[in-house]
Amino acid sequence: MVRYKMDSGGIVDTENATASWKEKQRHNGNNWISLATGSQWEHETLYRSRKGRYWKEHRSQYQGSTPFAEWVSNRDALAWLLVCEYDNDEIPEELQKIEEEVSE
Repeated sequence: MVRYKMDSGGIVDTENATASWKEKQRHNGNNWISLATGSQWEHETLYRSRKGRYWKEHRSQYQGSTPFAEWVSNRDALAWLLVCEYDNDEIPEELQKIEEEVSE
């Protein structure tokens, strides 16, 4: 369980999320690279809150960095899932409805 205080003043808890998606990674021949961040050091996980809002958890392997979370729009959540190469059956229905707006 990890809790984060959001900029809006609310609190999110990873245990309370109704769904979560880990970033997918691709090996570049030397390292595993996050599809979400394009980095081997920076990582993200997408969550859906109990109220249906989406938020991302940001973590870094850099020494001295502090994990944090931020709210993201439905469009940004869908874009994140598409960049991470999630299949349609893994994408929530409410986000599938806006795919034409996000993807060309």
